[in-house]
Amino acid sequence: MIKHNFSAGPSVLPKSVMKQASEAVLNFDDGLSILEISHRSKSFVEVMDKARSLALELLGLEGKGYKALFLQGGASTQFLMVALNLLEKRAGYLNSGTWADKAIKEARIYDDIYEVASSKSANYNYIPKGYEIPEDYDYFHCTSNNTIFGTQMKNFPKSPVPMVCDMSSDIFTRQIDYSQFDLIYAGAQKNMGPAGTTLVVVKEDILGKVSRKIPSMMDYKLHISKGSMFNTPPVFAVYVSMLTMQWLKDLGGIKAIEKENEKKSSLIYSEIDLNPLFKGFAAKEDRSNVNATFTLENENLKETFETMLVEAGISNVNGHRSVGGYRASMYNALTLDSVKALVEVMSELESKA
Repeated sequence: MIKHNFSAGPSVLPKSVMKQASEAVLNFDDGLSILEISHRSKSFVEVMDKARSLALELLGLEGKGYKALFLQGGASTQFLMVALNLLEKRAGYLNSGTWADKAIKEARIYDDIYEVASSKSANYNYIPKGYEIPEDYDYFHCTSNNTIFGTQMKNFPKSPVPMVCDMSSDIFTRQIDYSQFDLIYAGAQKNMGPAGTTLVVVKEDILGKVSRKIPSMMDYKLHISKGSMFNTPPVFAVYVSMLTMQWLKDLGGIKAIEKENEKKSSLIYSEIDLNPLFKGFAAKEDRSNVNATFTLENENLKETFETMLVEAGISNVNGHRSVGGYRASMYNALTLDSVKALVEVMSELESKA
């Protein structure tokens, strides 16, 4: 049976990437596995260099003063690293979801952190708008896509201060002007590769301006100077991320994948809106193209619906406990056919009700 994996992360990867990665586990470099080669070997240094180069190329940031890093600790560590490297006096955060809220909590360890706007009181079912970003902030932090609640920033503010963005769940999925951001970070496990590495893309000229002493492992400038090799990097995760970015480039880059992502999201949201058995969670104008959240209007159909999902080979569509219901995560590697399979089950449920 074909499996349709809607996991929110770690998530589905391209089949061709998994095949190449599995072969590399057995033989990557003259009989040596990718799992056992030295990270200082010529073969892996080439992988790391290519991964960092592909990240900048896909985002359209080559030659614009940015550096790409592959680090460890997940996006959660970036909540801390951003503040350590950029926060001198005060900063502003947009509180649009659980992970944005956690980023605020971590940054508050160091100094004055202000919420420029929040949708927490509405259980984060919309993206706040119409807020101002004071010019005396050290930086402004936002989260482009809220995986749990299925909301996505369709537009970004004109920030008078450096803008930092957590793009963990929608990086590489849509065309935007990435040069409007001074620092972008994203865990790999949704659109890049397996869990274990985190991409950071930072404009070099915003660094080195805080007075505090930064621990070595938390210092962006040090990691840049060492080419993401200050300590042993997560070799396999970086390798698979490199393969996935090359896969995306070969498809035609972000421009090409955006068209496929729009087809997928349009298909499922059309079913949610037209099928009386389902109701979307997020405000329509803020609906995420990669995480569609919805609930059943009649809980008596829950067992029937979930049995049908299993029979159709559809997995990992249960919503987060803070929202309930269902969540279809449609990252780059998820095919349109998988979304069609889910929509067919939803439509069939209506015919049975």
